[in-house]
Amino acid sequence: MDITVVGEGAVLAAPDILRLHAGVEVRRASAAESFAAARAAAARLAEALRQAGIAAEDVRTTELSLGPEYEAYPKVAAYRAAQSVEVVIRDLAQADRIIDTVAGVGEEARLNGVAFELSDPAGVLREARIRAFRDAAAKAGQYAELAGRPLGRVVSVSEDVKSGPQPLTMAAAAAETSASISPGRQTLTVTVQVGYEFA
Repeated sequence: MDITVVGEGAVLAAPDILRLHAGVEVRRASAAESFAAARAAAARLAEALRQAGIAAEDVRTTELSLGPEYEAYPKVAAYRAAQSVEVVIRDLAQADRIIDTVAGVGEEARLNGVAFELSDPAGVLREARIRAFRDAAAKAGQYAELAGRPLGRVVSVSEDVKSGPQPLTMAAAAAETSASISPGRQTLTVTVQVGYEFA
C-alpha cells in the first residue's frame, strides 16, 4: 500500500538584477530619414549607457523596426523607425541613474518597462525544496500514524516550481524611499509530490 502527499516550501528573496527595456523612436517624412535618425539616436543611447558603466554584454537589441504611418490609407503621414534594447543593471543602487541616462538621450528616448530577477535562484530553490520535502514528510508521517502503519521508503518524487512578486513590507519600503525603482520581494515556491510505501 502506498500514500502520496503534497508538500510546499516557499522562500522570500529580494531580486538583485534589473532588466530595463528602453530604446529610441523617431518619425520622419521618408523611410531613409527615419531610419538614419533612429540609428543615430540608438548610437547616442549606446554611448550614454557605456559611459554610465554598462558593459557591452549587458545590452541586447530587442527590436529594430521601420514602417509607414498612414494619415488616411494609402496616404502616408510619416515613417516610424525604432530600435529597442534590454539593459541588464547588476547594481540596483544605480538603477535611477541609468534610467536618467536613457531619458537624457533626447526626445527620441523611450522607456518601455522593467523586470526584476534573482541572479542566483539556485540557492533559494534549494531551501524551498528542503522546506517542501519536510512538509511532505510531516504530512506522510501524520497519515501513517492515523492509519496505524509505519511509514516506509520514498517511492516517487516530482516537483513544480512557481515564482511571483510580493509587495514590499512597510519596513522594506521605508528603507527604499530614496529610490524611485523598488525591486520588492519575489517568492519562489516549490511544490513536491512524494509517494511513500506503508510498511
